Amino acid sequence: MKDRHSYNIFDILSIMITAGIVLFILFALLSIIIGGFPYLKEALRSREVRFSVGLSIYTASISTSICVLFAIPCAYGLTRTAMPFKKASQIIIEMPLALPYLVLGLCLLVVFSSDAGKVLKNLGFKVVFDRKGIIMAQLTVNLPFAVRLMKNAMSQIDNRLEFIAGTLGASRWERFYTILLPLCMPSIVTMIVLVWSRALGEFGATLMLVGVTRMKTETLPASIYLNISTGENGMAMACAIILLMISAMSLAVTTLLGGISKQHTRIKDVNQ
Repeated sequence: MKDRHSYNIFDILSIMITAGIVLFILFALLSIIIGGFPYLKEALRSREVRFSVGLSIYTASISTSICVLFAIPCAYGLTRTAMPFKKASQIIIEMPLALPYLVLGLCLLVVFSSDAGKVLKNLGFKVVFDRKGIIMAQLTVNLPFAVRLMKNAMSQIDNRLEFIAGTLGASRWERFYTILLPLCMPSIVTMIVLVWSRALGEFGATLMLVGVTRMKTETLPASIYLNISTGENGMAMACAIILLMISAMSLAVTTLLGGISKQHTRIKDVNQ
């Protein structure tokens, strides 16, 4: 019998490529950390940086909440209903994933600069060059991603469970709420954290739609951009470290909550 720890050429090549990718990422991250650490204390004391952190967290939290509210029913419609033009709808929904974020931002700028956008502005919903535009840009970038995650999660769940519940008299809502949603909970937790992290770092679409104005539409990525453009590379790297710290904490949270959610699901299955 062949030793399970023996390596062939393909195994060695795969390990070398993996190690190379890991080392490259570590080198890039360490370069930022080493370069920005001396300026980190100054950045944390800066009113402008604190503003950008607060605005980033605020807009990312709102856009992520909206993504969750829309992505779950949308994924349900794509996987559990006989809606017409399902395949075409799926392609259109996921199309923004293949577009550069600058193009998405330009699309939003054209839409909200049109007559319809002016009507919304007159009604008090100003988007262009406004903080609401940051939320709209993050939502446009991340909603297709959230829908895909939820669609994949729901597709992996055997719909015979819901069918059996239906034969026992459960309504569509009861089947969704008591069977599908709990089984999707680990994926929902992962989706929330990943979408929130992506929203936190979104810049391209935001740049096109709202621009970059200090202490007004300045998110953390915008703060990095402004500091680089004015030659303050140290402060830019310090802001990048703050963004890395927040992202690392969000990944730790999703790992922890995902594990707890899976454990809860297993316990629930055993009890049943």
